[in-house]
Amino acid sequence: MSRMTMTEKILARASGKHEVHPGDNVWVTADVLMTHDVCGPGTIGIFKREFGKDAKVWDRDKVVIVPDHYIFTGDEKCHRNVDILRDFVREQQLPHFYDVGSSRYKGVCHIALPEGGHTRPGEVLFGTDSHTCTAGAFNEFATGIGNTDAAFILGTGKLLVKVPPTMRFVFAGEFPPYVLAKDVILQVIGDIGVDGGTYKAMEFAGEAVERLSMEERMTLCNMVIEGGGKNGIIEADATTFAYLRARTTRSFNPVAPDAGAAYALERTYDARTFEPTVARPHSPDNRSAARELGDVRLTRAYIGSCTGGKITDFINAAQVMRGHTVAVDTFLVPATTEISQALRTERLEGRTLLSIFEDAGCTISLDASCAACLGGPKDTFGRINGPEVCISTTNRNFPGRMGAKEGQVYLASPYTVAASAITGRITDPREFLAGGA
Repeated sequence: MSRMTMTEKILARASGKHEVHPGDNVWVTADVLMTHDVCGPGTIGIFKREFGKDAKVWDRDKVVIVPDHYIFTGDEKCHRNVDILRDFVREQQLPHFYDVGSSRYKGVCHIALPEGGHTRPGEVLFGTDSHTCTAGAFNEFATGIGNTDAAFILGTGKLLVKVPPTMRFVFAGEFPPYVLAKDVILQVIGDIGVDGGTYKAMEFAGEAVERLSMEERMTLCNMVIEGGGKNGIIEADATTFAYLRARTTRSFNPVAPDAGAAYALERTYDARTFEPTVARPHSPDNRSAARELGDVRLTRAYIGSCTGGKITDFINAAQVMRGHTVAVDTFLVPATTEISQALRTERLEGRTLLSIFEDAGCTISLDASCAACLGGPKDTFGRINGPEVCISTTNRNFPGRMGAKEGQVYLASPYTVAASAITGRITDPREFLAGGA
């Protein structure tokens, strides 16, 4: 039998084969299908057109629906999208619906999925959103798909998938205390380019990755799509299992890469050499060190999204911000309601995170959502209007991504965004972090 990577092992298992190889086309059985308010209506429409208006989904327990993108708005077309989801859920009697305005509401789908116990090692997760790859942090094959593919899965539970080759990134040693996963993935994307991982699995390994928290691993996998990747993946370990035990009772089967598995690329980094990193407009691979951009004046800062709105992201931002006042408009949006609650209860040196941010002069929305990450309607919280210069913990900085196409977006870690908000210019967070010099 051939030696296989983690991605190959999962796809072999899901297609009922002993082994698969890069380039093979295999029918893969889905363990979970996720959709949201942007793509859900289109997916539902295609499903009804192709399978019949009275058709039933292949497995009610494997469909997860999460409104999260354009929800806190007065836009009636956005409201209609959510209504379509509600009608479909009622018609199909789907149990995993996290409806906005209900007690079950969670927030951003990519963080809501693991919080709800829907991300499990060895499984296959398809989602109608490119950042579905976030869940690869849990040792599963997770990838974004289009509405047509999602509709086919709704009806059959399967999808024809070409097995991707795998790129392996090994991080030896330990990252410095002023470096976060966002810095790491921006460095990698800068090295390979936004098309360097096109239709490839991106596997992360090494002692430095093993030291990362679950949420930091999610940040790594979240942005593989910005490098063109099909999916990201990390081997499961005690950190993974501890997170899962708190959120699901379902069994799962982790996979590990075989020794001698073939990789399209293997690259080893010395983790000690990483430093705070920024992606300049208008591409995630337009990389510079934060220390090189001190002359860039800002008009706003933004902390939120599936990439940078997790509780550890806010803890890291608060470590920099406590005792300081922001010099520019600074917007904060938690990714989920669980995180929103944690902002009220999580303490840093005796103070809640929320009070630290309020005293710093931040503008905070406790309505968990994607908010300005995807621009949204004109009344979307934190949306860029006009030629703003923004530093953000989000994942994309294309023209118009956060609202007005005249805006400039710099991508950075929560440390760097918080430090820059205080000074009003792009700032290396080592200026504020103890031991960061």
